[in-house]
Amino acid sequence: MDNKVGLKKERGIHMNKTLTGKPSVDRPWMQYYPPQMIEGLSIPEQTVAEYLEERCPGSDVVAMHYYGTDITWKELNEQVDKTARALRALGFGEGDQIPTFLRSVPEFLYLLLAAERIGASLLCRDNTIEENVDAVKKSGAKIIFAHDFLSHDDLNAYRNGAGVHGAVLLSPLRSADRTQMPDYCWDYMDSLYSDYPAYGPCTMSWDAFLHQGDGFTGTVEAPRDIDRPLFRAYTSGSTGPSKQVIHSAHTMIGNMHQMNFYGGASDFRPTWMVTLLPPTLVAVVVAMLLMPLASNKLLILSPFVDVNDVDLELMRYRPNAWPLIPMFIEIVMRNGRVPDDYDMSHLFAAGAGCEAYNNNQLKRAQKFLNDHNCKARFTTGYGCSEAGSNMTLPMTPHPIGNGNVGVPMPLTVISIFKPGTEEELTYNTMGEICQCSPGTMMGYDDPKATAKAIKVHSDGKRWLHTGDIGYMAEDGTIYALTRGSAQRYGGGELMTLPMENRLADANIPGIDDEFFVIIQDPEHHHCFVPYLFVVLEDGYTVDDIREKVAACLEDYMQPVEIYALPERPFFHFKTNRIGMVKAICEGTLGKK
Repeated sequence: MDNKVGLKKERGIHMNKTLTGKPSVDRPWMQYYPPQMIEGLSIPEQTVAEYLEERCPGSDVVAMHYYGTDITWKELNEQVDKTARALRALGFGEGDQIPTFLRSVPEFLYLLLAAERIGASLLCRDNTIEENVDAVKKSGAKIIFAHDFLSHDDLNAYRNGAGVHGAVLLSPLRSADRTQMPDYCWDYMDSLYSDYPAYGPCTMSWDAFLHQGDGFTGTVEAPRDIDRPLFRAYTSGSTGPSKQVIHSAHTMIGNMHQMNFYGGASDFRPTWMVTLLPPTLVAVVVAMLLMPLASNKLLILSPFVDVNDVDLELMRYRPNAWPLIPMFIEIVMRNGRVPDDYDMSHLFAAGAGCEAYNNNQLKRAQKFLNDHNCKARFTTGYGCSEAGSNMTLPMTPHPIGNGNVGVPMPLTVISIFKPGTEEELTYNTMGEICQCSPGTMMGYDDPKATAKAIKVHSDGKRWLHTGDIGYMAEDGTIYALTRGSAQRYGGGELMTLPMENRLADANIPGIDDEFFVIIQDPEHHHCFVPYLFVVLEDGYTVDDIREKVAACLEDYMQPVEIYALPERPFFHFKTNRIGMVKAICEGTLGKK
């Protein structure tokens, strides 16, 4: 893993000091941050509520828009007060976990801020019903919060499997002006309801829940503690078993405060749209919901839209910012419903987080934006739930591609280490990407798993070992190339993104999209083999591309097999590599 990255490119470095060879000491990325922006920059020791209040543009200013309804900051705070009092009336208190299965609706934010006020934490999971029930059982909670399309069977699963006594059920329409909802949103909401939604004396509506707090006379606020657990979410499980990630107000602010210089004062107030990404993801809560609220942007919530209709919401709201993932931009491009003359100049920023984006995907996305008069440079982001969301910020003046995910955020230190050790490697040397930051999680709910991921090195810093493989250039730019070390029998490190980029840069006729999946070698212990999946243009077959693919790749990169798919598959909004691994191992993939 200490091999040097190939030919170095001219990167226009103009450092004022000699590099020591240790990125954690040199911090070369700081040359890109203006001194006036970072001078005295530190993480405020505040609760999330205090952080938002200090940055509130005014009590009568609209904080959120939800399907035709404008919610002011005053109304938001009033709803938080009522929610906190009602939580106390139901018996929730300091140290308790509140299982929450809501979409990105206003009431989710009310619950989060109310949980902070009473000293509790939200527990969010969006997996199978069995996994959700297991999470609630471990929490010890007796009441869950869900939408009123929760099925009665699922409610009984929580009651029988987790000992739940009741459920507060929220209608998606509670805060909406239903006359302002387009037909495709109605259709999506209708699809969520089963023939037998949850009912009975163990359920109550959101308004009945709030009414519980009307007569509560006890203490509502818990002692102030910015380091107690506030938000518990699970990793997506797209690359392995999901784990519970725990964040506090301190760690959440520790991440978002490093992005907030984007929200500078201006006469123009940008709009920020969040569609169906659920608040079961750390990045959604920290970077997509709280961060725009804390940086004076108008937060537009539209969670009840089918993923295949996100292009319609883009054209309906014309937001200045829309947190994108590869899945969304692929749908916008492929649906064919965005007119050729549609003007996308309303988007001030465009980029994909969530997972790696290869050169072919970047090229197609940038062309689509250019063709629709979007002035933004399409960039890629990098982060993880354990880091509190973003770890880097894009460097738009630099060439985008080849795994370039930008530079570390201003209060984040990132370096490359020999995998599994605290041996720091130098520039342009492949290794494990590690970081220490005020946004790093408190830990997992499993102490052993936490000890594997977070290690205190001899420098005294608390380093998060991501398991991702990449390198850092001398100017501080991070290149994230693959997830985990995967050696092929006979030699050679299998890295998905560089392999995909070889094919992308070769412009092989017939290939519209491609991605690799790495699986364990059934014949050689601790070794791996690659499989290639392609989306082909009309009229092409795998046999038409096979020789050209082989010519692009080194011997150790050659795929065991090439499979054609009608489109890139997704699971939890990421490329469904784990599903493809399962299909390969079970022999259910056929050749085309």
